[in-house]
Amino acid sequence: MAELDTSSGGGKKGGKVRSKKASTRVDLTAMVDLAFLLITFFILTTTLAKPKAMDVAMPDKEEKQTDQLAVAASRSMTLLLGANNKVEWFVGEPGKSQPETVGYGKNGLRETLIEKGKEIQQTTGKFMIVLIKPSDKSDYKNLVDALDEMKITAVQSYAIVDISQPELDLLKRDGNY
Repeated sequence: MAELDTSSGGGKKGGKVRSKKASTRVDLTAMVDLAFLLITFFILTTTLAKPKAMDVAMPDKEEKQTDQLAVAASRSMTLLLGANNKVEWFVGEPGKSQPETVGYGKNGLRETLIEKGKEIQQTTGKFMIVLIKPSDKSDYKNLVDALDEMKITAVQSYAIVDISQPELDLLKRDGNY
């Protein structure tokens, strides 16, 4: 590294004798090395945000299950996931009650799940069972949103089920397919 000579000029004789001032010089090489070591250490030891996943138990496709659990229609709620981020829901069997259309989110599906869950709990004394039936026109995001609402509203029992033809007809009739 080059240094600047700040001594008095050349060979002047006489005059006042001034004391030579030492220049203050701080070598920051070690500090820069330490900074890079610390940055490297923290980058290598930091964990990034881990993706959150929900456990969903799905039956094996190869295993044919003939024993199905009979559930009272009065305590089952069916969610039909349609196009345009719309959900049609009804309690009971398809065609026996008029389906209603809601959106996803706090004022849509969540509010409906909470209301109907309390209503079914009061009338039957048992918890509500939700059947989620995605159609071909629904997005994957719609299914994830529906599962998130199940978790948020603490629905104890829910299942992802194939949609039937009468339910597809309901979606087509209401323009959500």
